[in-house]
Amino acid sequence: MRINIDKLKTHTFKIVIAPTLAIFLGLASAANLAADTVQVFACEPEWSSLAEEIGGDRVKAFSATHAQQNPHFIRARPSLIAKVRKSDLIFCSGAGLEVGWLPILIQKAGADLQPGTNGYLMAGDHVQLIEQPHSHVDRSMGDIHPEGNPHVHMDPRNILIIAKELTKRLSSIDPGSSEFYAGQFDSFSKRWSEALSGWEKEISDLTEHPIVTHHKSFSYFVNWANLKDVGAIEPKPGLPPTIRDLNNLYTSIKDIDELLIIRSPYDPAKGATWLGEKTSRPAIVMPYTIGGNAKVTDLFSLFDESIRLLKSSL
Repeated sequence: MRINIDKLKTHTFKIVIAPTLAIFLGLASAANLAADTVQVFACEPEWSSLAEEIGGDRVKAFSATHAQQNPHFIRARPSLIAKVRKSDLIFCSGAGLEVGWLPILIQKAGADLQPGTNGYLMAGDHVQLIEQPHSHVDRSMGDIHPEGNPHVHMDPRNILIIAKELTKRLSSIDPGSSEFYAGQFDSFSKRWSEALSGWEKEISDLTEHPIVTHHKSFSYFVNWANLKDVGAIEPKPGLPPTIRDLNNLYTSIKDIDELLIIRSPYDPAKGATWLGEKTSRPAIVMPYTIGGNAKVTDLFSLFDESIRLLKSSL
């Protein structure tokens, strides 16, 4: 029997080489796509969510923390250092929130991720900070941030300002997609403005309503919603309350009807629970960030759920 070598070569190519080549090309294409994706290292979930809103499929965002973690106290793990080194943009709250760990990561990052570059975006640098101390700050005052309150995402009006700056940074890092990012921002801006109008109408029912917070995490939200801050469970920012502190707080608010008591998912429950039992009011766990409860999957649902929780407690 005579074998046709040419036909055998063709047959072998179709069965073995062609599928292998297709797989190789597919992997190469996927690798190129991944290489073209802007890698965003976000310190908190709210900023990774915003990066995904503006960046769409051209951005891959990673959050160094989750909703059950206090962003003040994170360890600069080797895995975080590795993530930073592979990133194109560092996106954090700033204003001292991450001062205990972010500087260590920045030291290990490239020149294009250092302060003053387009790859270094601190949200607090682009909005008006509240609760800025007017005197010398020292440890006796608790965990006071000299720059001001860093929890800027809890005022929904700040989100659009920060989103606009984020759009500029992404366009600078990935100029070939600048029109795409501009379109993403325009779409997000319209949806956010509509949602903001609705939230303002909903929360207006609670104007001047008295509220006690665990920490200063919700100060921006309290200001935006025109709630009346009547006390904090922490005697000083970051300092756990003693029973004497809690009794003093209770004495000052015990005659207030329908008091709102709130804390974040990562705040210790003990103080808020104690005060809630003494006042016969629910101690509300506000989501604070993305993933704060099962219903909060993005920035829109963060404010939807925050307002719902407050109103449903009355």
